[in-house]
Amino acid sequence: MKDIVKLQEMISNSNNIVFFGGAGVSTESGIPDFRSVEGLYNQEYDFPPETILSHSFYKKNTKEFYRFYRNKMICFSAKPNAAHKKLAELEKVGKLKAIITQNIDGLHQMAGSKEVLELHGSVHRNYCQRCSKCYDAHFIMNSEEIPICECQGVIKPDVVLYEEGLNNHTLESAVNYIRNAEVLIIGGTSLAVYPAAGLIDYYRKDKLILINKTATPMDKRADLLISGSIGEIFSKLEVE
Repeated sequence: MKDIVKLQEMISNSNNIVFFGGAGVSTESGIPDFRSVEGLYNQEYDFPPETILSHSFYKKNTKEFYRFYRNKMICFSAKPNAAHKKLAELEKVGKLKAIITQNIDGLHQMAGSKEVLELHGSVHRNYCQRCSKCYDAHFIMNSEEIPICECQGVIKPDVVLYEEGLNNHTLESAVNYIRNAEVLIIGGTSLAVYPAAGLIDYYRKDKLILINKTATPMDKRADLLISGSIGEIFSKLEVE
């Protein structure tokens, strides 16, 4: 409880907050976490998920890639949880400047957040590799085997696969927000995936808040460390 009070105080006293989140923000909405005990990495497939979600696998085994992608990566039933909603409220009153997310589910936008930097892209954006025409996630789900554009080009999700680099513009914007933030809240991430996890190095102030269910390699760097469900913790906060 003492930690929640301190968190509330830090948020109440700042109008320059940046939030950096990972899979743990979305697990409470029903999105599977890759690295949890129940996550995708602990289920059995013909190939491990990190292989299927690689650029080379996508190129060589596009049909199998899409079979996995439709079954495991798109979740229309997921709805924003307390963390998504509270962050949207903080942005609306001018306290939160940006959300930087490793998630590809679009739940922050669904909750009402406007400034969302998606480091790993989004399942809701898909584009033809031949003519660049855009398609939504429903088109992908309703297509059979390999989704094909009207120009006969193959449609690819706008998500960053393994072996692919992050979007430079998105990365630069994230660095700028973190570098200029007064308060940096990191939530629901193991801080194990680079280069995203390296963004913490750009924060220079003394209000680094780390919220996660399990320990991370960055715990010692936190000015406030809270262990627990980010949805439950955020639901206790008041937006002033």
